[in-house]
Amino acid sequence: MLISHIVTVTVPVTDQDDALAFYTGVLGFEVRTDNPFPMGRWLTVAPEGAASTLLLASWFPSMAPIGGLVLSAPDVEALAARLGEHGVAHEGPADQPWGKQLLFSDPFGNAFVVSQE
Repeated sequence: MLISHIVTVTVPVTDQDDALAFYTGVLGFEVRTDNPFPMGRWLTVAPEGAASTLLLASWFPSMAPIGGLVLSAPDVEALAARLGEHGVAHEGPADQPWGKQLLFSDPFGNAFVVSQE
Protein backbone atom coordinates (compact mmCIF):
# COMPACT_ATOMS: atom_id res chain seq x y z
CA MET A 1 0.00 0.00 0.00
CA LEU A 2 1.43 3.35 -0.99
CA ILE A 3 -1.00 5.61 0.91
CA SER A 4 -2.60 4.51 4.15
CA HIS A 5 -5.10 7.29 4.94
CA ILE A 6 -6.13 10.90 4.44
CA VAL A 7 -4.66 13.24 7.05
CA THR A 8 -6.04 16.66 6.09
CA VAL A 9 -8.41 18.10 3.51
CA THR A 10 -8.12 21.83 2.78
CA VAL A 11 -11.40 23.73 2.94
CA PRO A 12 -11.14 27.22 1.42
CA VAL A 13 -12.71 29.96 3.55
CA THR A 14 -12.69 33.74 3.35
CA ASP A 15 -12.50 34.33 7.12
CA GLN A 16 -10.91 31.82 9.48
CA ASP A 17 -12.62 33.19 12.60
CA ASP A 18 -16.06 32.92 10.96
CA ALA A 19 -15.17 29.43 9.74
CA LEU A 20 -14.01 28.41 13.21
CA ALA A 21 -17.30 29.63 14.69
CA PHE A 22 -19.29 27.64 12.12
CA TYR A 23 -17.35 24.38 12.34
CA THR A 24 -17.09 24.35 16.14
CA GLY A 25 -20.28 26.18 17.12
CA VAL A 26 -22.68 24.72 14.57
CA LEU A 27 -21.17 21.36 13.60
CA GLY A 28 -19.57 20.62 16.97
CA PHE A 29 -16.07 19.96 15.61
CA GLU A 30 -13.06 20.39 17.88
CA VAL A 31 -9.98 22.50 17.19
CA ARG A 32 -6.94 20.32 16.48
CA THR A 33 -4.39 23.04 15.65
CA ASP A 34 -4.45 26.82 15.67
CA ASN A 35 -0.93 28.06 15.08
CA PRO A 36 0.86 30.86 13.26
CA PHE A 37 2.04 29.77 9.84
CA PRO A 38 4.22 31.61 7.29
CA MET A 39 1.17 32.32 5.10
CA GLY A 40 -1.14 33.19 8.01
CA ARG A 41 -2.67 30.65 10.36
CA TRP A 42 -2.71 26.83 10.34
CA LEU A 43 -6.20 26.09 11.66
CA THR A 44 -7.53 22.54 11.64
CA VAL A 45 -10.77 21.12 12.99
CA ALA A 46 -12.35 17.67 13.12
CA PRO A 47 -15.17 15.71 14.68
CA GLU A 48 -14.14 14.34 18.07
CA GLY A 49 -12.05 11.21 17.65
CA ALA A 50 -11.71 11.54 13.86
CA ALA A 51 -8.40 10.61 12.25
CA SER A 52 -8.69 13.17 9.42
CA THR A 53 -8.89 16.93 9.83
CA LEU A 54 -10.15 19.89 7.83
CA LEU A 55 -7.69 22.73 7.26
CA LEU A 56 -9.64 26.02 7.20
CA ALA A 57 -7.44 27.96 4.78
CA SER A 58 -7.90 31.61 3.86
CA TRP A 59 -4.52 32.30 2.28
CA PHE A 60 -5.42 31.09 -1.25
CA PRO A 61 -7.63 33.91 -2.59
CA SER A 62 -8.11 32.14 -5.93
CA MET A 63 -9.23 28.84 -4.38
CA ALA A 64 -12.73 27.82 -5.35
CA PRO A 65 -14.92 25.87 -2.95
CA ILE A 66 -13.84 22.24 -2.74
CA GLY A 67 -17.04 20.98 -4.30
CA GLY A 68 -18.11 18.54 -1.65
CA LEU A 69 -17.21 16.25 1.20
CA VAL A 70 -19.12 13.23 2.42
CA LEU A 71 -19.48 13.03 6.20
CA SER A 72 -21.12 10.49 8.48
CA ALA A 73 -23.40 11.17 11.46
CA PRO A 74 -25.30 8.92 13.86
CA ASP A 75 -28.47 11.06 13.64
CA VAL A 76 -29.01 13.25 10.58
CA GLU A 77 -32.40 14.42 11.96
CA ALA A 78 -30.62 15.96 14.97
CA LEU A 79 -28.02 17.54 12.69
CA ALA A 80 -30.76 19.00 10.47
CA ALA A 81 -32.43 20.49 13.55
CA ARG A 82 -29.14 22.03 14.70
CA LEU A 83 -28.46 23.48 11.25
CA GLY A 84 -31.97 24.97 11.24
CA GLU A 85 -31.42 26.51 14.68
CA HIS A 86 -28.37 28.30 13.26
CA GLY A 87 -30.13 29.41 10.07
CA VAL A 88 -28.17 27.06 7.81
CA ALA A 89 -30.14 26.05 4.73
CA HIS A 90 -30.20 22.32 4.10
CA GLU A 91 -31.97 19.65 2.09
CA GLY A 92 -33.33 16.60 3.85
CA PRO A 93 -32.87 14.42 5.64
CA ALA A 94 -34.21 12.21 2.89
CA ASP A 95 -34.38 8.45 2.61
CA GLN A 96 -32.09 7.14 -0.11
CA PRO A 97 -31.44 3.54 -1.20
CA TRP A 98 -28.26 3.62 0.94
CA GLY A 99 -29.89 5.26 3.99
CA LYS A 100 -30.79 8.74 5.26
CA GLN A 101 -28.94 11.67 3.75
CA LEU A 102 -28.68 15.40 4.48
CA LEU A 103 -27.19 18.11 2.23
CA PHE A 104 -25.88 21.53 3.30
CA SER A 105 -23.21 24.11 2.49
CA ASP A 106 -20.97 26.06 4.83
CA PRO A 107 -20.99 29.88 4.71
CA PHE A 108 -18.14 29.77 2.17
CA GLY A 109 -19.88 27.64 -0.48
CA ASN A 110 -18.34 24.27 0.38
CA ALA A 111 -20.95 21.52 -0.04
CA PHE A 112 -21.43 18.58 2.32
CA VAL A 113 -23.35 15.33 2.10
CA VAL A 114 -24.04 13.68 5.45
CA SER A 115 -25.09 10.05 5.51
CA GLN A 116 -26.51 8.47 8.63
CA GLU A 117 -24.26 5.78 10.16
